[in-house]
Amino acid sequence: MSTTERLGDLLRELAPQVLGVLLRRYGGFEECEDAVQEALLAAATQWPADGVPDSPRAWLVTVASRRLVDQVRSEQARRRREVTAAVREAPDADLAPAPGEEGPGDQDDTLALLFLCCHPALTPASQVALTLRAVGGLTTAEVARAFLVPEATMAPRISRAKQRIRVVGASFEMPGAQERAERLDALLHVLYLVFNEGYTASSGPDLHRADLTTEAIRLTRTVHRSLPDDGEVAGLLALMLLTDARRAARTGPDGALVPLAEQDRNRWNAALIEEGSALVTGAMSVSPLGPYQLQAAIAALHVQARRAEETDWEQIRLLYAILGRIAPNPMVTLNHAVAVAMTRGPRAGLDMLESLDGDPRIARHHRLHAVRAHLQELAGEYAAARENYRLAARRTTSLPEQRYLRDRAEKLER
Repeated sequence: MSTTERLGDLLRELAPQVLGVLLRRYGGFEECEDAVQEALLAAATQWPADGVPDSPRAWLVTVASRRLVDQVRSEQARRRREVTAAVREAPDADLAPAPGEEGPGDQDDTLALLFLCCHPALTPASQVALTLRAVGGLTTAEVARAFLVPEATMAPRISRAKQRIRVVGASFEMPGAQERAERLDALLHVLYLVFNEGYTASSGPDLHRADLTTEAIRLTRTVHRSLPDDGEVAGLLALMLLTDARRAARTGPDGALVPLAEQDRNRWNAALIEEGSALVTGAMSVSPLGPYQLQAAIAALHVQARRAEETDWEQIRLLYAILGRIAPNPMVTLNHAVAVAMTRGPRAGLDMLESLDGDPRIARHHRLHAVRAHLQELAGEYAAARENYRLAARRTTSLPEQRYLRDRAEKLER
């Protein structure tokens, strides 16, 4: 890992901790978050030349606090009154604690910050963007690049999210037990969305966005450290690790998509597979069964097979049947149909897909057409498979997926 990469990892780790310190001292999410971003930028500029300070978090807290105080002095009177009150309560707040001295910076507020960014008053898209910006430490430009939109589009979205948090009076503290359970579902869903967007980018020239999958795994590890006994947190982390373990084998030298059955399994990451398998096995043995644990168990069955032909499709079919009962959604049905096709024959899987044709959530999604084409090909219905491969290629905005689907159609043509 290069020096630049190590510095980036350090700053991403410290960003939510520093923001937590400022929020506890001053309040005002938008002002504190902007100050932290300025401090991160200053560190990225100065540390490569001057060296990383002995206490990098204290350095960032000091710089961010001074930026915030400067901002208070220059803003309108209303904001000056709101934040200056906090400054008066902590006159030495812009100074880092002395070596060995206890201070607010000794507390890791990452989980509380994640709960704040995933407040139910925000839309899922805003939750994702704000999480990457405030907890992931990404700049607005980096968040925009992550979702392949202009910075001018992403900046107002993040700004509106921060304003919404102010309007609803969301507090920076751990929610109570009942509310925490509800908010945790939203938090895990946000991390799941970030990971999925990175693992198979919805558009653009690359199949993977390793920056997003790495960030999603890092944040989920943070949540798991804070909630080690939560089975669904462990399940989500296991799912990410087991899925990401296949990343190196999912594309060829030219960036072309390689389907699971054709991947070189020697290129899979054995350490991630071992860690993910242990996590899901432990979670399922002591925790109530949940959808992330089930998905992780399915992923484990895929990666534990030494050859594609040895995949335990019957067990996978049973797990999808359970998942469809406790967390029904069209993507689960789609994947369940594949497992049914592999155990009961392609026609049985195709019959299951018919139930999705009238579901507006997936009826026009390229994956429905791609799966149907694959099962039609297995059933020997080559003309129909060719047309569905072409339709799927037209409906995806991912260039690697487009190339793969068109190649499948051309092979059937030949």
